[in-house]
Amino acid sequence: IIHILLDNLRSVFNVGSIFRTANGAAVAHIYCCGTTPTPEHPKFIKSGLGADETVSWTYSRNGLLTVKNLIADRFHIISLEISSNSNSIFGFFQQTTNQNRVLLVVGNEVSGIDPVILALSDSRVHIPMLGIKTSLNVSIAAALAMYAYRFKLISTQVSAT
Repeated sequence: IIHILLDNLRSVFNVGSIFRTANGAAVAHIYCCGTTPTPEHPKFIKSGLGADETVSWTYSRNGLLTVKNLIADRFHIISLEISSNSNSIFGFFQQTTNQNRVLLVVGNEVSGIDPVILALSDSRVHIPMLGIKTSLNVSIAAALAMYAYRFKLISTQVSAT
């Protein structure tokens, strides 16, 4: 079972896109936290296209409290954030995701995931970037992570440069 927590996202269009992808990847639940727009936002329909009707979701003002509650409920917390101790999503999910309950945390488009949530995470994963840019759009990154988890993708050819 995979759940997703959206930590202070800014763009309602990114949120809508994540909901649509979550539907396709059979995500069980989405937690919209902090400043993250919800499907109740009037512009959500442009990118969400009704996905909120098929993907369970809730809003929480406090993402950290939500994560703590899910830890208490025995979720394995995986943060999608590049850092010195993060692993490529491609090899990581193949090797370590035998967990029954996984929460994938996706952070703010500019500032990333709340550092306290990162500190509580069981794992940190990143998408290897081979070009000049160091990150992808948050909805694209979330989509890659959802599908990498869902299908346990692995690549021995990907390396960070």
